[in-house]
Amino acid sequence: MAQGGVRFSSDDIVIKSPNDKRLYRYLEIHNGLSALLVHDPQIHPPDGAAPPVISSNTTLVDDEETSEAESMDDDDEGGSDEGQGITVYEDDADDADLSNGEANKETSHSKTKKAAAAMCVGMGSLSDPYEAQGLAHFLEHMLFMGSMEFPDENEYDSYLSKHGGSSNAYTEMEYTCYHFDVEGEFLYGALRRFSQFFISPLVKNEAMERELLAVDSEFNQILQSDVCRLQQLQCYTSVSGHPFNKFFWGNKKSLTDAMEKGVNLREQILKLYGENYYGGLMKLVVIGGESLDVLENWVLQLFTDVKKGPSIKPESRIEGPIWNAGKIYRLEAVKDVNILDLSWKLPCLRREYLKKPEDYLAHLLGHEGRGSLHFFLKNKGWVTSISAGVEDEGMCRSSIAYVFGMSIRLTDIGFEKVYCIIGFVYQYIKLLRLATPKEWIFKELQAIGNMEFRFAEEQPQDDYATELAENLLVYPAEHVIYGEYAYRVWDEEMTKNILNFLTPENMRIDVISKSFDKSGGLLYEPWFGARYTEEGISPHVMELWRDPPEVCASLHLPLDNEFIPTNFFVHADNLPSDFASTSYPKCILDEPLMKLWYKLDETFKLPRANTYFRINLMGAYESVTSCLLTELSIQLLKDALNEIIYQASIAKLETSVSVCSDKLELKVFGFNDKLPLLLSKILSLTKSFLPRDDRVVVIKEDMERDLRNTNMKPLNHAQYLRLQLLCKSFWDVDEKLHSLKDLSLPDLLVFIPKLLSQLYIEGLCHGNLLEEEAINISNIFRYNFSVQPVPVEMRHEEHILCLPSGANLVRDVCVKNKLETNSVVELYYQLEQESGVDSIKLKAFSDLFDEIVQEPLFNQLRTKEQLGYVVKCSPRMTYRVSGFCFCVQSSQYNPIYLQDRIDNFIDGLEDLLDGLDDESFESFKSGLIARLMEKDPSLIYETNRFWSQIVDRRYMFDSSEKEAREVRSIKKRELIGWYNQYFHQSSPKCRRLAARVWGCNTAIKDAEIQHKSGKVQVIDDLMAFKMSSNFYPSIC
Repeated sequence: MAQGGVRFSSDDIVIKSPNDKRLYRYLEIHNGLSALLVHDPQIHPPDGAAPPVISSNTTLVDDEETSEAESMDDDDEGGSDEGQGITVYEDDADDADLSNGEANKETSHSKTKKAAAAMCVGMGSLSDPYEAQGLAHFLEHMLFMGSMEFPDENEYDSYLSKHGGSSNAYTEMEYTCYHFDVEGEFLYGALRRFSQFFISPLVKNEAMERELLAVDSEFNQILQSDVCRLQQLQCYTSVSGHPFNKFFWGNKKSLTDAMEKGVNLREQILKLYGENYYGGLMKLVVIGGESLDVLENWVLQLFTDVKKGPSIKPESRIEGPIWNAGKIYRLEAVKDVNILDLSWKLPCLRREYLKKPEDYLAHLLGHEGRGSLHFFLKNKGWVTSISAGVEDEGMCRSSIAYVFGMSIRLTDIGFEKVYCIIGFVYQYIKLLRLATPKEWIFKELQAIGNMEFRFAEEQPQDDYATELAENLLVYPAEHVIYGEYAYRVWDEEMTKNILNFLTPENMRIDVISKSFDKSGGLLYEPWFGARYTEEGISPHVMELWRDPPEVCASLHLPLDNEFIPTNFFVHADNLPSDFASTSYPKCILDEPLMKLWYKLDETFKLPRANTYFRINLMGAYESVTSCLLTELSIQLLKDALNEIIYQASIAKLETSVSVCSDKLELKVFGFNDKLPLLLSKILSLTKSFLPRDDRVVVIKEDMERDLRNTNMKPLNHAQYLRLQLLCKSFWDVDEKLHSLKDLSLPDLLVFIPKLLSQLYIEGLCHGNLLEEEAINISNIFRYNFSVQPVPVEMRHEEHILCLPSGANLVRDVCVKNKLETNSVVELYYQLEQESGVDSIKLKAFSDLFDEIVQEPLFNQLRTKEQLGYVVKCSPRMTYRVSGFCFCVQSSQYNPIYLQDRIDNFIDGLEDLLDGLDDESFESFKSGLIARLMEKDPSLIYETNRFWSQIVDRRYMFDSSEKEAREVRSIKKRELIGWYNQYFHQSSPKCRRLAARVWGCNTAIKDAEIQHKSGKVQVIDDLMAFKMSSNFYPSIC
């Protein structure tokens, strides 16, 4: 029975940027649900299509009556360190975490955007009953498994897949968020299916049995994550009875243990759902191209049957500490890391978002400029990085308390100086107390926040919907957008008060390292099995920290930031009438030393610009030694540039410096006013750069650590094995680690002048820059590097191995981490090298195949067979050689079984494709075309799309439009023929490589039986295999 209509509605309450063209309506309906409706004029519903307008008691019928993808953040400790040293360029659709130049397959340029929606429910893992820990996360999984109106388990995902959409969900401590995006014209149908999550989920027993395994597989993805192990240790060692003293992820053991104790999980799930999934705890965001009136009508039709529930959820007041004071915890790390984590409990500061005292302190304690803790401790050779502040998620920002943290990366020397480093932290805290809070620093943060809000870049639609839904939980409706940018009220007394919480008595210390004393008092955290020790801190040391006798003279407050922009003039708003607009970059400079592409932004019209450069270096990739010397030189250069780069980043002018084969890639991007100033400083320092011996020692140590940590994740390891075989020039991690030890400062002093003696630069200037400004930027390079160009024949060219006709290759290795239970199979099919017009057609077939196959693959191997949490497929483009990958990761099955199930699925694809009716086939084509023609959300997305064409030396800036035209012409019988040509094992063009990583709970000797069968060619001697193989000519 419907609960009624709207009790509050306003189109004016939400404060938005003056540059935001979207319309917003905030409303509350009588069941307590709050909704933010967003009309985006760049989402176009189908011409002439009347959106459904249905009374609440009408049977709902939409365009399709035919009858999960969750993720928890498992990134390791900051930054990507997987695949380091893999100097390849490959467009891998899913592995965006590799720092090897790989890019996403989805490019988008066009006129339209997707629609999206998100629902945040104000209930998360803190609501887990103690007897069934992980229940809230399990509940999140179960809502994807069908509803009374749509009982088929994959109906929701199947509908989205057919219409260019995707979905996701995640469980946080105090809320659970569900979200999706879809082609604009199918928003209503997606909302119908989505709304039933919150009205009539089935929670079927048979689905529960399978999803219990999915929860367990998800947990196994993060079982070897040092970040997650630390988080759980902090929960496990919190004060007994505290709400944080739980196991929030949940796994098979925590939930089956509950059943063994007599807990009826289905009843508990329904109870948790019934007590918390009601209107008053729900925050809905809908972004569509329809009018606000239509969107409101849809929300009332589809969500008014959400249960009303109590009007106010009682707030739980938790007094007292989270942890016992005066202790230091030492956690054994999985990776080779040395990290010092300091945590202080603060009161909940949600209501103080206009003052942000915690951000003021984070700005100073995490600063990296001269006078900062970072600058001081780095010069001592003790630390490599410091971050500070209240993180956005988990226990750090709850209604119970905030947790202010400092995460300090230590060198080997710094690891021995933990107490000294903490002493200097308290010296800096004393400095802040003595100096008293400074309003000018707050004003600087205020100016940056206002600038970011005024000129905010758009995000992908589902990301924006999710962000707004989360914000509705913590900010009043008027500040749902502005709240995170707001530094409106300077409150010196409150800032002093928060600073007073940073005391030794309120501090928790965690040290994470592979090196710690295991001789006595070894303890175990039960859920991750992590080993740790717990020690008391002497009262004398606590007293020294409480009131340091002095503050080192090298520590002081930061100086004014010279990179904060003051000029926000937008050129596109003031163009002469005869200005010749262009849709794509044009080449404005083509000389022996430098080639420069340029495009003035006329789409986003913000005072931002992106300048990207690839610089061929002389002799940078001739041998493993030159490769290492190049990487070491660039890391030392980044280290020397850090103070400048950091100051600019505070002012939202970012810098990226990386190496790919013989090329230095430099990106400077953000607000354009001070961009030339920053670039001049970077290039001036680079020109005269010579490293110091003390920094060589530290940076070398850091590189060695990164190399030792490479391939610790099985997914990355499998990709590494594939690329190691395919790339002709590939310096192995172990070989690099061995050679790095012998390098020293004298080697660098000889090598660096040679490295910069001849260059070739190709760049792109895109955004709020006039053509003459782009030319001036090129002159900054000329001024600093008046050198000869690297001859074309001396620039590195990568060649990709051409798999032989009918190849069925296998590479088997064990996991690098001997405690890693996950096994991986990455099955790679090599298609063709790009060649002219045919390359567009090949990509169109590959992308359409992917569009159709993804959801059935996930449904069969993940949802039904429960092989593992990671089940995916995607096209690959490796140095312009196209391929296609299927990938499964599992902690339950060995790679032979996984590959057999992948093969079984692939063998059945002809029937699947043949069984598609014409309407479904056209829907998949339309969904892919919508992805290809989707409008870039922001300037950075458009720049990256253009840049990928330059890096690949393809220069086909309209490739998405061309591919969309090809997709429109594809017939089903042609796609089936394409599948049989490249994926049917009887075809000579079916050429494949299985990279298989064996988990610690599997026996790699099982592969020997398969090897002896002769059905596969095993690659035992990689070098010999590559020496005897043919390679494609290099075209990029």
